[in-house]
Amino acid sequence: TASYFQPEQCHPTGIAISPFHTASRAFAKQHYKMLVVGGGSGGISMSARMKRMLGAENVAVVEPSEMHYYQPIWTLVGAGAKTLTSSGRSTASVMPSGVKWVKSKVQEINPDTNTVRTDDGNEISYEYLIVALGLQLHFEKIKGLPEGFEHPKIGSNYSVQTVEKTWKALQDFKEGNAVFTFPNTPVKCAGAPQKIMYLSDAFLRKTGKRAKANIIYNTSLPVLFGIKKYADSLWDIVKQRDLQVNLRQNLIEVRADKQEAVFENLDKPGETKVLEYEMLHVTPPMGPNLVVQGSPLADEAGWLDVNKDNLQHKRYPNVFGIGDCTNLPTAKTGAAVAAQTAILNSTISKVLKNEKPDKIYDGYTSCPLVTSYNTVILAEFDYNGQPLETFPINQAKERRTMYHMKADVMPHLYWHGLLRGLWGGPGPYRKLFHLGMK
Repeated sequence: TASYFQPEQCHPTGIAISPFHTASRAFAKQHYKMLVVGGGSGGISMSARMKRMLGAENVAVVEPSEMHYYQPIWTLVGAGAKTLTSSGRSTASVMPSGVKWVKSKVQEINPDTNTVRTDDGNEISYEYLIVALGLQLHFEKIKGLPEGFEHPKIGSNYSVQTVEKTWKALQDFKEGNAVFTFPNTPVKCAGAPQKIMYLSDAFLRKTGKRAKANIIYNTSLPVLFGIKKYADSLWDIVKQRDLQVNLRQNLIEVRADKQEAVFENLDKPGETKVLEYEMLHVTPPMGPNLVVQGSPLADEAGWLDVNKDNLQHKRYPNVFGIGDCTNLPTAKTGAAVAAQTAILNSTISKVLKNEKPDKIYDGYTSCPLVTSYNTVILAEFDYNGQPLETFPINQAKERRTMYHMKADVMPHLYWHGLLRGLWGGPGPYRKLFHLGMK
């Protein structure tokens, strides 16, 4: 069951050749002006921008995975509103044409020698490096996982292997506790653990099972959501829909054979509570990418140590970072990556000219809080936790238009805009809104 630990990584054995880009395990050229490690949202969008800036032959991307997933839609996959198939495309299809795809896993980064070593023994040198390796899921830090996923009634929207198990558990629900968790670590998309709760509530109402369900959200946090404006609206929804929220409760064990979840009270060390469940959605503990953590590029906590204004590394000026792998003090979301791409593009452009980066990232991030099968509260905020909203309306209200944007508009913009380096910048929704107003 090791595959549960790193769902994004697979190791192809052959050499894939495509007329649109070069993919190879044993390639002659071992040096690139711009090397991008990681082929997720940040890596692919930046490689498209770097191709335009430097020429495709000067850019390489190291990424082992054959498939690229639009993960924000997994909330809707877990609730049966979208299919898993619709969330993925081949990495070959999203890799910018002409850019070298090194189909390997990064094993080591050595910024003192400007080299990267891959799992198949290749050493690649670079002039400039963009680190876009994402974060690491740690199901194994919960006793009884990941092997517990082999049992029914348990799922997680955070992994390609377990997201459909959430939908199966929801469909199979008869009566009892539906339990949703939030771990005692940083996470990506901090709204997702509760979005699936609201969707499950809606599904159980729609299928006439809600009266036999106790819906319980156990979160390690001392708050329901970090930004008060949106948290106040979410508390109203929680009360209206009779959802039970328990703060400072951290999942430490799953006994899947008995359908039991064990929680620790973070305010009273040593105190634990066992909950029986009919459905369990697990948000795994998360941590820094292990390669970053083991390199001189990490801060004390293991995250990529970048300047929060311009995304340049604090100690290695030819290294840059984007997305979930960084220590940027903002929520880790796809919208944050979209905002960061334009800033990082500007920073690199200035550095190449020996000029001082002048575009400043304000920490813009966004979380479309899905509250039913047709409504969303669109939370947008900055480094200071201040709302940084796009639309001239109260975004703390549930809206159908925002659901349509989350479910239908944003995936299209992701595949055809962001990944091609054509869309992004401070406030992606704001940009979309202004385009619509023209």
